[in-house]
Amino acid sequence: MNHLPLIIKREYLTKVKNKSFIVMTFLSPMIMIALITFVAYLSQLNNDKQRTISVLDESGIMEDLFESTSSTTYHILKNTSLETAKTIVSSTSGYGLLHIEKQEYISDISKNIKFYSDDPPSLSVLSGLESKIESKLNNLILEEKGVDIELIKNSKTRVSIVQESFAGEKSSKMDSLIKLAFGIAVGYLLFMFIIIYGNMIMRSVIEEKTSRIIEVIISSVKPVQLMLGKIIGTSLAGLTQFFVWLFLGGVLLTVVSIVFNIDVSQLQSQQQEIIQQAASNSELNSQVQDFMLAFYHLPIVNLIIAFILFFICGFLLFSSLYAAIGAAVDNETDTQQFIWPILVPLMLAVYVGIFTVIEDPHGTVSTVFSFIPFTSPVVMVMRIPFGVPLWQQLVSLLLLIGTFMFAVWFAAKIYRVGILMYGKKPSYKELIKWLKY
Repeated sequence: MNHLPLIIKREYLTKVKNKSFIVMTFLSPMIMIALITFVAYLSQLNNDKQRTISVLDESGIMEDLFESTSSTTYHILKNTSLETAKTIVSSTSGYGLLHIEKQEYISDISKNIKFYSDDPPSLSVLSGLESKIESKLNNLILEEKGVDIELIKNSKTRVSIVQESFAGEKSSKMDSLIKLAFGIAVGYLLFMFIIIYGNMIMRSVIEEKTSRIIEVIISSVKPVQLMLGKIIGTSLAGLTQFFVWLFLGGVLLTVVSIVFNIDVSQLQSQQQEIIQQAASNSELNSQVQDFMLAFYHLPIVNLIIAFILFFICGFLLFSSLYAAIGAAVDNETDTQQFIWPILVPLMLAVYVGIFTVIEDPHGTVSTVFSFIPFTSPVVMVMRIPFGVPLWQQLVSLLLLIGTFMFAVWFAAKIYRVGILMYGKKPSYKELIKWLKY
């Protein structure tokens, strides 16, 4: 009799009704959103802080360079000495004093600029000042040499090489960046999912084994059915938790943004002034358009289908090995010697995907690793945005499914013996013996 659906149902309900599972399902997104909100709040406080920077420009050529913004007010000091300026800024608790010393030659000014303050200024403030002064001095030096600045500005052009296949399919550098970002996100998602829920499966097997409940269950259920039921049931519980996290995270983030008037995007606005300057740049706008075009060029349908299939098969493959390890040992401490053979190919897949796929997605290394079942769930999904023939995807998937079936057989052999073995720390040699029973 096939007990698999019953085992899956039991495993799923046991997991989702577990108090710690329920607590972590609801508590995790709350903690995460609370941390994000707290950091965003601190960033918002920092960005709301008004800075007053005094400028003592003895050269007299930079005064029109400093325009006050919403976060920074520039106070131009005139007809005063450096020591008096220092006293004024220090007594008024200003953010700092920018001193530009007068020099005979414009090219020497850059070597004699100082910023005085009680506390070290932020890197973004210094970078912003350096960028402004550098641009101004460069233009002045060029004008001094008789170069027409407007002519140089008008002669500047932006080169963006459009890639086109012989079949007429166009792409660009932005396309490659988008594809790489997607591949990295997918690779890490699969990596983290396997680590988190694979360990959950392993711990579940160890708990049942140590509580001796398994001896009762195993008398009426085949070990392979029990193992598959545990893997599938735990996977479904993990997916349930994942989707609850996504839903609760979105809702909480929206509520927090509305109720507390905290802009979470402030997390990325440490250099708000620089970003605002860049936003007015036509080149940046062009890059945004390239980004949107690159996103629409992604093979979305192929990616979604491939991601689901490789994700499920890859997870089941590694989960069966985690279940076998759980059956072979009596406690989590003993699992360390068996875990690394699982983690190594996973880490290798992520690093190959990041460093090799972007450089040469159809090269020998990328292609070979996208067919090896222990690395293909990550590497093949990373390659697909760059255009992989359908036959390669199917062959890789069939190899992965075949390896998963072999891994289930292999794990079931260990599971069948190991689940009833107590008080003995197995070695690799002993695990091989169990395969012959």
